[in-house]
Amino acid sequence: MTIGGAGVSGRSSFDVINPADESVVASAPECTREELDAAVAAARAAAPAWAAVSFEQRQKRLLDLADVVDAHLDELGRLVTAEQGKPLAVATAEVAGLSYWLRETAALTLPESVNEDSAERLSVTRRVPLGVVAAITPWNYPMGQLSFKLGPALLAGNTVVVKPSTFTPLATLRLGELLRDVLPAGVINVVSGSGDLGSWLSGHPGIDKVSFTGSTRTGRAVMAGAAPTLTRITLELGGNDPAIVLPDVDVPAMAEKLFWAAFSNTGQICLAAKRVYIHADIYAELVQALAAYAVTVRMGDPTREGTRLGPISNRRQYETVLDLIEDCRRQGYGLLTGGTPEPGRGFFVPVTLVDNPPEESRIVCEEQFGPVLPLLRFDDIDDVVARANAGEYALGASVWSADPDAALAVARRLDAGGGHRPGTRRRGVRTDRRRR
Repeated sequence: MTIGGAGVSGRSSFDVINPADESVVASAPECTREELDAAVAAARAAAPAWAAVSFEQRQKRLLDLADVVDAHLDELGRLVTAEQGKPLAVATAEVAGLSYWLRETAALTLPESVNEDSAERLSVTRRVPLGVVAAITPWNYPMGQLSFKLGPALLAGNTVVVKPSTFTPLATLRLGELLRDVLPAGVINVVSGSGDLGSWLSGHPGIDKVSFTGSTRTGRAVMAGAAPTLTRITLELGGNDPAIVLPDVDVPAMAEKLFWAAFSNTGQICLAAKRVYIHADIYAELVQALAAYAVTVRMGDPTREGTRLGPISNRRQYETVLDLIEDCRRQGYGLLTGGTPEPGRGFFVPVTLVDNPPEESRIVCEEQFGPVLPLLRFDDIDDVVARANAGEYALGASVWSADPDAALAVARRLDAGGGHRPGTRRRGVRTDRRRR
């Protein structure tokens, strides 16, 4: 770990598993409560001096961080592949994205706004550092999600304590090592651990802001942990994003694009299309095109050239996805592709397309976060909008059409972009849908 600019091995460790073959990649340090206290204390001690650094100097330091990332793209990319399972080219591109967003963040400004400058008063709005930011990142994009937390926090003059997912700590720990000599001690701290570490961090009285990306269930725990200290929080949680395909699309051209909207990173993206509503006029044609394309996409060893889809990132999520597929089998839903994991080691689930399951089915209501996709038929816009807006998730949505105006008209009716609908449950929504 990196605490106060120094390496800390920890008193114990936990194994990090390669999801492609279930081997142990490495052991990562298990942060104790005392070590976390030390990391937060180091960040607090470094905060005043870092906040006093000029904005222009902080911009330059972000560019220095990007240079370090660029110099270690291959090393960090290999670590991401080993611990997360995504193909090596995709993992390296993710690391390059961290460098890209550090540079783009460095180009931002924090302008002051003069609200009033008169003989009686001067009123100015300035953006000032909060203090210590806890950056808690998920396992699906360990470097990518860090890019959206680390750069903005540092540029604004905050210090940071980073906690990566238990499943994917290695690249983040290594990044902490690489950055120790780039910034003053305590400005960036990296801790790792399982169990209670996340709740300790989100509820720590020395934290001024929590930025969390992960599951809705864990997000609720983060919010509860931050409540006693009224710590500011930003949560980016689960999604069950609907995609609505209108009947005017070019089906052969659209099938490949729609496939990757759903299955990039083996479906492990919060903003992936997770339920696809297809107009009845093109349903059969588009379903056939998706199934035909799916068999051309290689899934397998993520270090092998040409592999485009890797395994599910960890056993817990692997079992969740298999349970959803088994539920589809028990309920008698048609599986157009996939459905049965390949024999052998690794958390591989083949691309599985589910043919028109009921709206109240688990595969429609729940976030699968894996390579399983329900395809649903509709023939009425009012009906499909109601179905798309049902449920507790409201992270994102998409409309697919050859006519931008037609797509925009539907998109304006979708309740998406807010992340979560309090108190909403899909089973309480009535529609005119009949299964055909």
